[in-house]
Amino acid sequence: MTLKNLHDVYHDQLQDLYSACKQSLDATTELGRAAADKELSEALIAGANGISEGMDHLKSICAKHDIDPEGEQCKGMAGLVTEARAHAIKADFADDATRDVVIITQYQRMVHYALAGYGAVVAFANRLELDEDAGILQQLLDNTYDGDRHMTDIAMSGGVNKAAA
Repeated sequence: MTLKNLHDVYHDQLQDLYSACKQSLDATTELGRAAADKELSEALIAGANGISEGMDHLKSICAKHDIDPEGEQCKGMAGLVTEARAHAIKADFADDATRDVVIITQYQRMVHYALAGYGAVVAFANRLELDEDAGILQQLLDNTYDGDRHMTDIAMSGGVNKAAA
């Protein structure tokens, strides 16, 4: 598909973001099951719920613009998911705390990809004066930032990093 203007780029990026969320949903669920720290496991489950809710919103926005949310395969998230599974699920660890540290690292890499995607589509929606879309997407971006900060708190204040040290 030839991208002719910002509308085309916006639609393409909505599809890419939907694909990224879909892929990270399964990986986040797996990370949540693998986490030994209770707070971390619960945060990952909440993260998976947030991803699912975000997908519902993205699907609604795509429908409003008459585009198929599944029209794109996000290769960037595919790589991050592969890395998360290789380093946090399939790798051998001497103890659970060390695995938990790696789980946080891999999860945050996926989240940072989503932050970049949400930030871009918010900017595009604002420029295109799609106020309703922009409001929804900004809320999804804010929620994603909150989840990322919570994960950092678990690592630093919650003691996951201390336990692994």
